[in-house]
Amino acid sequence: IVDTEMSLHVEYCAGWGLDEAAMAAAPEAMETTAYTRFVLDCGQRGDLLDLLVALAPCVVGYGEIGARLGADAATKRDGNPYLPWIEMYAGEEYQSVARAHGEVLDRLWRTRAGGERLASLSRTFAQATRLEADFWQMGLETA
Repeated sequence: IVDTEMSLHVEYCAGWGLDEAAMAAAPEAMETTAYTRFVLDCGQRGDLLDLLVALAPCVVGYGEIGARLGADAATKRDGNPYLPWIEMYAGEEYQSVARAHGEVLDRLWRTRAGGERLASLSRTFAQATRLEADFWQMGLETA
């Protein structure tokens, strides 16, 4: 996940004139800190299932958004500055990452979870989704 998505982000940002060195030098926004530290905390205090549930709004969510926008005939193509993002997340390389994430989640649910963990994992997913939405909102407000 990390290798594939990071390389896609670096490549995408380069298209906007933002190189990897500039990204590394930029201060981390509070919304980024909140979400990434939440994910890390889930992994530290829980197990792999907790970590992957916390990552799911990003990993699986971006896959779903990209696939839907990529397949929707109403998606503006000409002159759309976000078309490379849509194509990146709708593309097979990222779609395979999202599918694999879902498959591992399903397998871990069957082997490590059960009904008693549903409430806790649901809270993790809900909080991660809120933090992911805040991350997107931050991008809209600072753009």
